[in-house]
Amino acid sequence: MPPEAAPAITTRRARPDVVEHLVSEGVQPLLARIFAARGVTSMRYLASDLEQLAAPDSMLNLRAMAGLLANAIASRRKLLIVADYDADGATACAVGMRALRAFGAAVGYLVPNRFEYGYGLSPEIVRLAHAQSSPDILITVDNGIASFEGVAEANRLGMEVLITDHHLPADRLPEAVCIINPNQPGCTFPSKHLAGVGVMFYLMLALRAELRKRGALNPPYPPSSKGGDANPSNPPLAKGGAQSAGGFEPNLADLLPLVALGTVADVVALDHNNRILVQQGLNRIRAGRMQPGIAAMFQVAARDPVRATARDLGFTVAPRLNAAGRLTDMALGIECLITDDAERACAIAVELDRLNRERRAIQSNMHDEAMTAVEGRHFDDSCTLSLFDPAWHQGVVGIVAGRIKDRYHRPAIAFARGNPGEIRGSGRSIPGLHLRDALDRVAVLHPGLILKFGGHAAAAGLTLRESDFDRFRQAFEETALSLLTPADLERVIETDGTLAPGELTSDSVALLSAPVWGHGFPAPRFCDEFEVTAQRVVAEKHVKLTLAHGGQRVEAIRFNFLEAAPRRIRAVYQPTLNEYNGRTSVQLNIEHWEEA
Repeated sequence: MPPEAAPAITTRRARPDVVEHLVSEGVQPLLARIFAARGVTSMRYLASDLEQLAAPDSMLNLRAMAGLLANAIASRRKLLIVADYDADGATACAVGMRALRAFGAAVGYLVPNRFEYGYGLSPEIVRLAHAQSSPDILITVDNGIASFEGVAEANRLGMEVLITDHHLPADRLPEAVCIINPNQPGCTFPSKHLAGVGVMFYLMLALRAELRKRGALNPPYPPSSKGGDANPSNPPLAKGGAQSAGGFEPNLADLLPLVALGTVADVVALDHNNRILVQQGLNRIRAGRMQPGIAAMFQVAARDPVRATARDLGFTVAPRLNAAGRLTDMALGIECLITDDAERACAIAVELDRLNRERRAIQSNMHDEAMTAVEGRHFDDSCTLSLFDPAWHQGVVGIVAGRIKDRYHRPAIAFARGNPGEIRGSGRSIPGLHLRDALDRVAVLHPGLILKFGGHAAAAGLTLRESDFDRFRQAFEETALSLLTPADLERVIETDGTLAPGELTSDSVALLSAPVWGHGFPAPRFCDEFEVTAQRVVAEKHVKLTLAHGGQRVEAIRFNFLEAAPRRIRAVYQPTLNEYNGRTSVQLNIEHWEEA
């Protein structure tokens, strides 16, 4: 098995002159240090107003696709959104359904069942769409860029295909009528990390602009009486139901809670553009201006949306939404997001919560089995971990791969059985290996080994013949070995240095919790030495501690860890606020410790 070497703990560097400049602009000193260490040099890079969003016109084919949709709406052509079965695909579908209906389109949706059809616009799902509703136009969300056969089948059946996606394309593109994807060749859109829901949101902005230009906006309901701002000459969004020549424009800003949820759930890099989308969505959630389904998922999780953070979206709401796609059918999750009936949304959220508990139980068993497999097999000094168990659940293999990757700091792919004779894998990678590119290299060097694949740098999915698993494991190992360096295989934990005892206060932690943190803009974590004054196991799988630091006592917890801490520890942690019985206190979430 690969070694579990102690990680190297480093401190992010923050230039003193940049910190001083940020403080002069009004940033609190502790936050200024943290922002400077993440490359922020001015408050301008922290602005979250909608006017700072990247211009829609810079996205290749966006205006053309908006024109095609405007024509389709005018001629009452039937539209069908083909969604993906994760949270990004579900929220993208909900954005499209809500906006297109408001624009007067005849639109429905279809989401492939993971267990019957697999991922994307496959020929089988195209034939199902044709048989069920005979749409004129298929609109993919969060998929389609690799659907060569599915697009060809749609063309054969007389259905046009519009692809909206954000996954990395291959050397050629499907023969769709129109494609928007910030990562396709020739696209100059600056935010290459836009999630699938973000791409769909931009398309709806462009469609509204096109309908506005045609004087064709006439939604079936009057504008909201809340926040009726004036309509700027060319705004990225209409605010509060701005009036146009054809009627009152739908307020697309109301969709931002969905955009925030999908963006955080897909773990895309939170560049400036994505941080604006997430911050604006959170602002609306905190103000109670969210879809009934999002409100219901907060409710079943016993979380207060007034204090919602990006972490709540990623670790509270998204897992419940994803549970539908992992265990049954994501149509359940999409229905939760598109209904305006609060009672129905609540009933669906209760079912999603039940599915999420079931998912956790399955995941726990699979995780234990995976750890046993790694420890029991001769991986020796392998730089990759590829695992397959015929009994594993294909809806949970991605989570298990992520846990293995985190534990051993190795690219990991977990496989479960799919169609007869096939296995489907979900992989997670470390920073040194671009997973989608590595799989592409395997496919080139070993033609026919991988039946299909797709993804990003950090995560990817693929399908193999079950009989080819051992051959793939060796090929993937050889490919990764040629791409990784010894330094890539050494785990490094970056921290923001030490936190003075006087900064371990509820006010300071609340300050640290306010910005939008996530992938590419990591939440602050610190490293300090503590004396362990008490510790105990809670919930049979976590260690709860009482620590002493600079004359101050503080509670701490290390999740999914059962080994006792030494008397003095050097710990890497994130400070959080813990609410219990109406009392708020500081709690440290410990990621790693070692004897001091």
